[in-house]
Amino acid sequence: MTTPHLLLDRAKVERNADRLRTHVASLGSTLRPHVKTSKSVDVTRLLFDGGTGPITVSTLREAEAFAANGFTDVLYAVGIDPHKLDRVLALRRAGVDLVVLLDSVAQARAVAEAGVPALVEVDCDGHRGGVTPGAPEVLEIAAVLGEHLRGVLTHAGESYFCYTEPELVAAAEHERTTAVGVAEDLRAAGFPAPVVSVGSTPTAHFARDLTGVTEVRAGNFVFFDLVMAGIGVCTVDDLALSVVTTVIGHRPDKGWILTDAGWMATSRDRGTAAQPTDQGYGLVMTEDGTLIPDLLMTGASQEHGVLSLRDGSTAPFPDLPVGTRLRVLPNHACATAAQHDHYDLVDSSTAWPRVNGW
Repeated sequence: MTTPHLLLDRAKVERNADRLRTHVASLGSTLRPHVKTSKSVDVTRLLFDGGTGPITVSTLREAEAFAANGFTDVLYAVGIDPHKLDRVLALRRAGVDLVVLLDSVAQARAVAEAGVPALVEVDCDGHRGGVTPGAPEVLEIAAVLGEHLRGVLTHAGESYFCYTEPELVAAAEHERTTAVGVAEDLRAAGFPAPVVSVGSTPTAHFARDLTGVTEVRAGNFVFFDLVMAGIGVCTVDDLALSVVTTVIGHRPDKGWILTDAGWMATSRDRGTAAQPTDQGYGLVMTEDGTLIPDLLMTGASQEHGVLSLRDGSTAPFPDLPVGTRLRVLPNHACATAAQHDHYDLVDSSTAWPRVNGW
């Protein structure tokens, strides 16, 4: 098989999925997986024992592709652009219960006019969009939506910068109380709020109480990555995704090994750079999955990768002749997977397609 290519370990995906499903169920809530990481019907079916179930999407292209494969309970969890409502309506006419997300009166007017159900996005930690809890626009948006209001949604994006278990547990609880509090405010004012949706991969795993939460969203957990390992959500052994590459040259004068997987294959994501341990562009393994001590992908141009030892390492420089196949574990699984159109499976000739585009 030509390199670079994307390799997926199905057994690890199933193990990761079982872990989170069991945890969320033990707290009395429901998992609504976010398919933005895998963008794969085949991967997502593993989460539903081969069937379908409620999902979260980040693009309407995902919604359309998954709807064509029998997924009819869909949350589009990116603030709605009114120009996209024609595609939303087409899916709803086809029998898909597609719910959109918004955080402004202007969006609410367009959505209400179209007759589309919506969740109000709530900002729980200043990470991105959303209304401020307790702000007057919360009730203003609800009044405009009327019967089309489904509830509230929040995303604890700042949890990606928590590095201890107490910090992660606190982030999860803050996410929960923020969302539940806004839902209670809406109900007290006479508006429906049947859905209380929370989630990120870190908070989903470290939640200790989901009282008042109807669903938990997470996406990265199917694959995990070095960012998640760096904050203690998983171990490196849990990472299900890697990029297979081939050694194509050496620069002994610089301490470099050159490969045929540059940023077009692995992405430019440097999400571990701000963490206590910087993993460069990714950790390097042998083709059979054994980590090579202190060898990192430290540089990337479009189609060239540069491997070298971690600064300060005393590990021996590996002997990797031209033609040697290696695997690179990604910093950010979503970004790395986005560079490819399919997954090759470990120990299988099967390939699973991905849904790209918007």
